[in-house]
Amino acid sequence: MNWILDLDLKGFFDNIDPELLMEMIERRIADPRILRLIRKWLKAGVIEDGEWSETEKGTPLTRGKDDWRPCPGIRSAVRLRFEAGAVISPLLANIYLHYVLDQWTDQWRQQAQGDVIIVRYADDAVLGFQHEYEAKKFLQDLRGQLSKYGLELNEDKTRLIRFGRFARQNREEGGEGEPESFTFLGFRHVGAENSLGRFEVRRITEGSRRRKKLQEIKQNLRRRMHEPVAQVGGWLKSVLSGYYQYHAVPGNLTVLSRFRRQVARYWFHALEQRSQRRPSWEKLGQVFAQWLPVPHVVHEYPDARFYASRHAAAYPK
Repeated sequence: MNWILDLDLKGFFDNIDPELLMEMIERRIADPRILRLIRKWLKAGVIEDGEWSETEKGTPLTRGKDDWRPCPGIRSAVRLRFEAGAVISPLLANIYLHYVLDQWTDQWRQQAQGDVIIVRYADDAVLGFQHEYEAKKFLQDLRGQLSKYGLELNEDKTRLIRFGRFARQNREEGGEGEPESFTFLGFRHVGAENSLGRFEVRRITEGSRRRKKLQEIKQNLRRRMHEPVAQVGGWLKSVLSGYYQYHAVPGNLTVLSRFRRQVARYWFHALEQRSQRRPSWEKLGQVFAQWLPVPHVVHEYPDARFYASRHAAAYPK
C-alpha cells in the first residue's frame, strides 16, 4: 500500500435513513416480530435533559443521555436505556454500512488495477491503495455512493496521504517533508523501521486519548485520597491492566511505560497531600512496584499470534 484514505462520515448515526435501513434488515431477517420490534426502536425517539423528542432519521439510541423511561409503543414493563453507544444502535448502523460501504467497495475493487484493502469498525474506516489515481477515483465515486443513502463525507477530516515503505523517499524527493501518519481506533499509525532496518507500521496510543485517561485517573485519586493504600492500589492495578489489554501492542511499550510513570506521580502527590510527613519516592517505590503493573506486549504481531504449532503441546490430540 502506497496511499491511505482516512475516511470520516459527517453525522453518520444521525443521518441514517430508517426506511432504507429496514429494507437492508429485511434481507437478513424474516421474523415479523423482530422487524416490528426494530421499527419501534427506531421510532423510540431520544431523551435530552429529561425531555423526549421524536426523531425522523438516524438511530436515536446513540443520541440521548443516560435515562430509564418507558419506550413509546412498547408495554410499560419494557424499558430501554437511552445512552450514547447503546448496543442496538451501532449494531443496526453496522448493517447499514455493510451494504453502503463494504459490499460496494468489494465490487469497486474488482475493476481496480492495483491492490485495494479496507478496514472498518462501525463508522470509522481506512482504505489502502497501491496507486494514487485509483485512490482519487475511489474517493470521487464514494461521494456519489454515499449521497444515494443520505450520507456524506466530512471533508475537513477525510484525508488521502502517502504512506508505506516508500513514503519517506517519495516525500523527500518531492520536498514534502516528513511522512504523514493517521489515527485509527485510538492508535496513531506511523511508518517506521524496526531494529533490522525494515519497514513496519508502528501503532502508538493517540495523545489526546492518553491525556484524557490520565486526567480521569488524577481526579479519581484526589477523591480517593484518604482511602487505604491497598484499596487504591487494587483499583489502580485493575485500571492499568485493563488499559494494557487494549494498548499493549508491539512498538507502544515506551508510551505505556510513560503512562505508568505518570500514574505513579499522580498517586505520589495524592499520598503526599494527605500526610504531614512527606513520604520519599524511594519508600513509595516499593508500593508502586507492588500495585502498578509493568506493561508487556499483550497483542503480538499476527505471525506470532496465529502461529499454531507454537502452542500445539497445549492442546490434546
